[in-house]
Amino acid sequence: MSHSAPEPRRLIVLGSTGSIGANTLEVVAHLNATAAQRCAAPIQVVGLAAGTNVDKLAEQARSFHVSAIALADATREPALRAALDGAQPAVTIFTGPDASRRLVEEVPATDLTAAVVGSAGLPATLAAATRGMRIGLANKETLVAAGALVTPLVRRHHACLIPVDSEHSAIFQCLAGQPHHAVARIVLTASGGPFRRTDKAAIQNATVEQALKHPTWTMGRKVTIDSATMMNKALEIIEAHWLFDLPPEKIQVIIHPQSVAHSFVEFADHSVLAQLGPPDMRTPIQYALTWPDRPVGCSQAMDWSKLNKLEFEPPDLDRFPALGLAYDVIEAGGTAGAVFNAANEAAVAAFLERRIRLGRIVELVTQALSAIAPRPADDLQTILEADAQARNFVAQQLATHP
Repeated sequence: MSHSAPEPRRLIVLGSTGSIGANTLEVVAHLNATAAQRCAAPIQVVGLAAGTNVDKLAEQARSFHVSAIALADATREPALRAALDGAQPAVTIFTGPDASRRLVEEVPATDLTAAVVGSAGLPATLAAATRGMRIGLANKETLVAAGALVTPLVRRHHACLIPVDSEHSAIFQCLAGQPHHAVARIVLTASGGPFRRTDKAAIQNATVEQALKHPTWTMGRKVTIDSATMMNKALEIIEAHWLFDLPPEKIQVIIHPQSVAHSFVEFADHSVLAQLGPPDMRTPIQYALTWPDRPVGCSQAMDWSKLNKLEFEPPDLDRFPALGLAYDVIEAGGTAGAVFNAANEAAVAAFLERRIRLGRIVELVTQALSAIAPRPADDLQTILEADAQARNFVAQQLATHP
């Protein structure tokens, strides 16, 4: 008896030219190379989305024979068309700020990897949830700003939301098969970034170059700055609240400079499950693409002979006050998450432009949360308005108090 080949899964990658997006395509190539021998469905990349990097986007489209792409910067469309000249198959191009959403809505697909940095990927992720797609979420800002919208949509349309962040992937894996009531707490690990041993004054006045020197991970500029302020962990606390339906008192952070234990769960009986592995994002990316299966991976294996210590220490909330803001945001609810995220994005951009010192980022976010009262996060328009209000607030603060 002959067996027909399994239908390919159809994947759209948002943020394909960034670190997570590029790693996702590398994992897809690896999985497809072994799909036949595993009797697994191949993954067909049917859509790619990026912001401005037309050369890399065109190269990816050619390599994976992608027929539809989205480019946020419409002014770069002529350059993209020139780079794609002669590409087979012919490529449909969506451009503008809503390009990613249109890509998701108009291109038939089963899977989405959401790796756009910041809140820009929110409309497209909501569209994917509405279509009932399997969503590999690498964009923590989506749940921070709109968890109250995303999670009900996922349930209503029977979509599947699988975290790609290494910390949330670890929690997701540790919780598998465990009853919700048995969870005493989850603990998100943090490397401590480049300023783990740095005094407060030096952190406050750190340069862009110093803040971009992450000791463990290679990431994009915005995410690396978030790690330096530990704002990334604050965002992850809020994301974990929505992903795992846990109150803030059950979500904690611990500093773990080796970045080997990616996070762990403590249960009511005081047993602890942790997920360990080298700091390589291809592992959680592959798990999101293949869950619940675990085929041979393309990431590096753990060399246990070289692992001579695992260190853990509590975070210093005085030097890293961003962590405390996360719990305030969860308690405030509504649009507080959108304000928190947008103010941080605007402040990080100002820091990378060398307009403010590093310590001003958290100050601006704190001021925005105090100045902008949260409203019920009932719909996307309300969230986008809160996002714009926070960005305008930061711009005004920078104009009057540079």
